[in-house]
Amino acid sequence: MEFTKGHGTGNDFVILPDPDGTLELTPDLVAALCDRRQGIGADGVLRVVRAARHPDGAALAGAAEWFMDYWNSDGSVAEMCGNGARVFLRYLLEAGLAVPSEAALPVATRAGLVRARVEGEELAVEMRRPRLADSSFAVLGGLALPGTAVDVGNPHLVCPVPAGLELAALDLTRAPEFDPAIFPAGVNVEFISPGSPTDGLDGHVRMRVYERGSAETRSCGTGACAVAAVVLRDAGRDTGVVAVDVPGGRLVVTQTAQSCWLAGPAVLVASGEVTRAALA
Repeated sequence: MEFTKGHGTGNDFVILPDPDGTLELTPDLVAALCDRRQGIGADGVLRVVRAARHPDGAALAGAAEWFMDYWNSDGSVAEMCGNGARVFLRYLLEAGLAVPSEAALPVATRAGLVRARVEGEELAVEMRRPRLADSSFAVLGGLALPGTAVDVGNPHLVCPVPAGLELAALDLTRAPEFDPAIFPAGVNVEFISPGSPTDGLDGHVRMRVYERGSAETRSCGTGACAVAAVVLRDAGRDTGVVAVDVPGGRLVVTQTAQSCWLAGPAVLVASGEVTRAALA
């Protein structure tokens, strides 16, 4: 199988070109590809397939040529991935499957239609405006941390870290506990602490994330959007620009009255072939 490896602020993906939807992608194959010792290694798989040739994208085929078939590293299917969408666009552009223009490029996902555009050296993707929901909590190492449930097409729980507790000290080698009544399909949990005030920004925070189906990752795009929505709400704002520093770099989220734009680097680092029979 042909593949390309890419990442957005350290959130890395195996990209599989499959324009006509002929590749038999299974949970076991995805998990083997994402294995960091016996496979290629990644937080997830992005299959590049025409929307008309995938059952989950067919309804959007009239609005977008390409469907982002995203799978978590454990082989589970996910609705959306903000960093993945930006890396997906980078692949389309470099593979000649899309042409750069001032207009945003529509991409079909399981969370609906998203638009992506080039912003200088970076790529930005427009997603649905985050929907803030109920208060909830995460339990980490016996410590209960209150947070806010946020829907960005996939489920999130944003938990500020209390004063006196260092963000870097959190043990994310195990999944945080959460309320299954609020998150029956699981949840991505973001832990945040304040960053320094920065000119031109309405907020600045540092974030670590435990992603549903992938464990701790170096970045999460939809998580950054969820975090920005909470930061703006807590500042008494409905719109604004928030910088979110993750272990893999910086993402900038611009929340408007209608949507949310996620901007940051998206890099393709390697291309090649993988021997399917050799995957564990």
